[in-house]
Amino acid sequence: MTKLKSRKRAPATKAAPAAAPVKPLPASHAQDVAEAFDDFMRAFEAFKQANDERLRELETQLGEDAVSADKVDRINDAVDEQKRVLERLIAKASRPGAGGALFGASGEHKAAFERYVRKGDENGLRRLEGKAMSYGSGPDGGFLVPPETETAIAGRLRDLSPIRALATVRQVTGAVLKKPFATNGPEVGWVGETDARPQTDTATLAELSFPTAEIYAMPAATAMLLEDSAVDIDQWITAEVEAAFAEQEGAAFIAGNGTNKPRGLLDYTKVDETSWSWGNIGYIATGTDADLPADDAAGVLLDTVYALKAGYRQNGNWLMSRKTQAAIRKLKDTDGNYIWQPPATADQKPSLMGFAVHEAEDMPVIGSDSFSIAFGDFARGYLVVDRRGISVLRDPYSAKPYVLFYTTKRVGGGVQDFDAIKLVKFGVS
Repeated sequence: MTKLKSRKRAPATKAAPAAAPVKPLPASHAQDVAEAFDDFMRAFEAFKQANDERLRELETQLGEDAVSADKVDRINDAVDEQKRVLERLIAKASRPGAGGALFGASGEHKAAFERYVRKGDENGLRRLEGKAMSYGSGPDGGFLVPPETETAIAGRLRDLSPIRALATVRQVTGAVLKKPFATNGPEVGWVGETDARPQTDTATLAELSFPTAEIYAMPAATAMLLEDSAVDIDQWITAEVEAAFAEQEGAAFIAGNGTNKPRGLLDYTKVDETSWSWGNIGYIATGTDADLPADDAAGVLLDTVYALKAGYRQNGNWLMSRKTQAAIRKLKDTDGNYIWQPPATADQKPSLMGFAVHEAEDMPVIGSDSFSIAFGDFARGYLVVDRRGISVLRDPYSAKPYVLFYTTKRVGGGVQDFDAIKLVKFGVS
């Protein structure tokens, strides 16, 4: 894409939000993360130099040099790879370790659960769950994991799932969360000190329903692993199911149809922002099929930012796939500045026009009429509903000589405020 024109409208000046506080890393992890971050920044500087050369060629030639374009793409891919390495190191460093405070605390539930997983002894869990008035799943539905394990899985899901990290998360004990929402805001009025206070009109309420659906994973273990007392069973279960749960949740939160899964933000009716109404997701069209306009790409992104009301915009975040971010990374404004900026530190996100960029690989890649970019206050816009309790059913029969652990949890989700999320449509209208 060529150098961009910028709108006269004042650009968004919000600074990229600071990262949430993180626990100090061990010296070896901290050194690895620091080195990976330095490699990432060097790759980005090389990318800028190559892309600057490509843009100069576009200004002096009739067409783009294929060798220069290929060089830019290769370095752009290298930037993505360095970023993936950095993210993996940070995720690894934040994962609870064996023998740590989270898993080191012994308890009756933990001991009973370990006996069940290792040897199939159900007696301890039956007694505990009956005493807690939660018995009822039985051998057909499995037994609840210890609270420490459930907390660990929930924490890792938040780290791995981009929507869960941004959205509001509610824990429930029932199958459905129903939430009333005032679509027209509260009714108010002005009066004098001694004037009568007439009754205000009744607010228009919409009832939003968020049913939970079952998501499962089925890790397998050998008898040797289960007999090894050095293996932390809680940690093993957490590590085995976290990635599977996060992958399935991430896809559902983006594009799920609401049938036996959460309803994704892209499943709702999408309308042009000029005709937006409650219950729909508004979008800004690029005006160019499968691309941003070459003469004013920044303007489309700026229009998307200002499509949000100020109360939502101050907590705005971008959501897009890695490939879409790679395309955006090439764009510059008329002052020659890249509108995509790398993070200031290893634990922060890159920014676009001052707002943090989050990667969600389930967002569509740029194509004809694709909705490849979302911007909004996702904490107010999207709700994730977790039903309390993660259960494990031990199955030593179906895949002999392996033991399967059918691990299930119930989760739902959907848009709760249609004012808070806007999309970019890569199409003419």
